[in-house]
Amino acid sequence: QVRLWQSGGGSEQVGGSLRLSCAASGSSLYCMAWFRQTPGKEREGVAVQTGLSSRIYSDSVKGRFTISRDYAKNTLYLQMSSLKFEDTAMYYCAASDSDRCLSLPIPPELYTYWGQGTQVTVSS
Repeated sequence: QVRLWQSGGGSEQVGGSLRLSCAASGSSLYCMAWFRQTPGKEREGVAVQTGLSSRIYSDSVKGRFTISRDYAKNTLYLQMSSLKFEDTAMYYCAASDSDRCLSLPIPPELYTYWGQGTQVTVSS
């Protein structure tokens, strides 16, 4: 059984930075990702990192967000920089034992385990 516990997030101004963390307990799964969702919209995958440290990003965050993993701590991170209003959302980390997770758009149905979500609000 894998459990994901998120921390970080909160409120930040446009242009600022925030970091999200996702600590995993149990098995270390190959694919870990970050998703975000706003009310009334589908969950959007923003970044994936595999166990071999391959990474992909959605176009909406590429060049501004960085996904990373600390394998010793079994923790996933999302460093968010140059924040925009449209980055405001509930962010979720997710994990999958699939080895086919490097495709865009990032499909939420591929992921079995989910964190509890953390709110990110960007304001002026």
